[in-house]
Amino acid sequence: MSSPTGPLSHLKVLDLSRILAAPWAGQVLADLGAEVIKVERPGAGDDTRSWGPPFLKDADGQDTKEAGYYLAVNRGKRSITVSLDKPEGQAIVRALAARSDIVLENYKAGTLARYGLDAASLRAQNPRLIYCSVTGFGQTGPRRDQPAYDFLIQAMGGLMSVTGERDDRPGGGPQKVGIPIVDLMTGMYTAVAVLAAVAKRERTGEGETIDIGMLDVQVATLSNQAMNFLVSGRTPQRNGNAHPNIQPQDVYRCADGDLILVVGNDGQFRQLCAVLSVAEWAQDERFATNAQRVRHLGELAPLLRARFATRTRTELIAALDAAGVPCGAINSVAEVFDDPQVKARGMLRQVPHPSGVDAPQLSSPIRFADSPLPDVPAPPLLGQHSSDILQELGFDAAGIAALRAAGAV
Repeated sequence: MSSPTGPLSHLKVLDLSRILAAPWAGQVLADLGAEVIKVERPGAGDDTRSWGPPFLKDADGQDTKEAGYYLAVNRGKRSITVSLDKPEGQAIVRALAARSDIVLENYKAGTLARYGLDAASLRAQNPRLIYCSVTGFGQTGPRRDQPAYDFLIQAMGGLMSVTGERDDRPGGGPQKVGIPIVDLMTGMYTAVAVLAAVAKRERTGEGETIDIGMLDVQVATLSNQAMNFLVSGRTPQRNGNAHPNIQPQDVYRCADGDLILVVGNDGQFRQLCAVLSVAEWAQDERFATNAQRVRHLGELAPLLRARFATRTRTELIAALDAAGVPCGAINSVAEVFDDPQVKARGMLRQVPHPSGVDAPQLSSPIRFADSPLPDVPAPPLLGQHSSDILQELGFDAAGIAALRAAGAV
């Protein structure tokens, strides 16, 4: 159930989605206190339940059926199994939608209309309903009927063309981002969109129909690289870790390891030069301003690399920190969770799981001063709350048994 402490505790969300993009949006809403009911296929559930290993281990050290992938995007939800291709199942979804504020779905365009579960049908019975469809390519256009995954959209949307090392460098070639960034950004845009619709509904009393396409999201998040192209006419290229517009920003090899340097303005560059005992570089017309440093990066980069190679990483990080120059080590995922700042912010929680063990969960990064977020429960087992939810809809034990016998739940 929703938490009375969350800022969205007054909202009910019907999550008909699976995989990652729309479920991520549902998890964001659950983190904020909304009641989120996740509808899954009987016997199988969300595809990501089986996307392992790794799987959560039970008290005996044996794998459960809960893959890490599934656990990453479904905390704070309740699970009911419903067969959408059966009339009884469709009636259950309609009953849930009638009580909901928001519906999230990511079926192929037109699929739910066959079952009478499309936006027009559900909003006819609940005009205040906010119905959000999340697909690979949106509800219009020549690709509207095609499926899509994050990897494909990273390629089609230009992200891989600007990610990775140059072809003439070791390891050169296009690369995808190491997390499903398009799915995650789509989920965030989806959460923003439905909350904007909630705000609109407060004024008008009417719901909304929302169309989110993953390719649209990726094009929108090309951000500075898109504008670099649009204002110059030059197609952006892969630069490895080097920033295309701000320098010096790259990975530099020290005597004992790599260091990330993120100089964001001319003042920070002057401080960098002082730490490296080359104050005269800051007066050099080739390097004095950011625009000149970008133009003359081919001359500046080897000079910096030669200086960094003579110093230890620990020494340089301490000196640059003291000078106010952003820098840091490249942490592994394990090192991230050992970082004192990450620990201080409580970004890792251990949550009781229905399997009888504690499940690790990431915390929401959102902090409200006056509305602390609830400690949401672990992602649910498949159909864990089916009986409870059906009872809330008015089904008695005999009615629930009949639904199970019919294969509807």
